[in-house]
Amino acid sequence: MKPNQLENVIKELHAEAYIWARQCCNFDACLAEDILQQVYLKILEGKARFNGQSSTKTWLFAVIRYTAIENFKKENHLFPLEESMDLIIEEEPEETVGSHEKLIQMLPEKQREVMLLVFYHGLTLEKSAEVMGIHIGTVRTHYDRAKKNLKTLILNKKAHEQAG
Repeated sequence: MKPNQLENVIKELHAEAYIWARQCCNFDACLAEDILQQVYLKILEGKARFNGQSSTKTWLFAVIRYTAIENFKKENHLFPLEESMDLIIEEEPEETVGSHEKLIQMLPEKQREVMLLVFYHGLTLEKSAEVMGIHIGTVRTHYDRAKKNLKTLILNKKAHEQAG
């Protein structure tokens, strides 16, 4: 792909790329901007090349995901799951999109990624498998489990609200 074509693709997908970067960074907007800047630099410097084996959106999302993972490993942004669950559960329930984001954040990492790629970014399970770098059967398993877990979380939230 020629540099000017790549530039047009990046401009066209920037809004969706930012949303995906934010989701890969646990909804941290500042970190997402940093990751996206790193991704664009990788592309401009030729460290990340589009080989035409997938769509440009799938390729860009994969580069964003791997860059975020690299950054988390370098900066050691990881914290124990129990700690993150307490932070989410202690907050007051809201009837906004933000509360749904919090429920999605409670899913295990792979399940969360599949749900975000499919529902927020409109990718198929096959394209999601390419972005995540895993087999389609594994993606289907994570997708099914995520739907069941999300349903349980929503029902528990509703029961908690009715009881309180």
